[in-house]
Amino acid sequence: MWIVVIAWMYVVLMMSLAEATSPQGSWLGATITFIFYGVAPLSLVMYLLGTPARRRALRRAEVVEVAEQNHPPSAQTDAGGLPAGDAVAPERKEP
Repeated sequence: MWIVVIAWMYVVLMMSLAEATSPQGSWLGATITFIFYGVAPLSLVMYLLGTPARRRALRRAEVVEVAEQNHPPSAQTDAGGLPAGDAVAPERKEP
């Protein structure tokens, strides 16, 4: 997906440069070309293509929130978030 974005921005940049350097063109026309042919459409397309990823992230966050509400972590956890075991191992008796 990113290769398409980069390629399209390259094409729009070349169109803008052609507009700016042509005898009938102007820098204002080049700027308008760059914004209306490049920045505006690509921002809309990237926003629309990113919608499924945003939905998945929102659902994942909701699932984690519900899981934390149903199973609150214990007071003592280790670095991995697992409940701590016995602090001291029981002493074995020799036979």
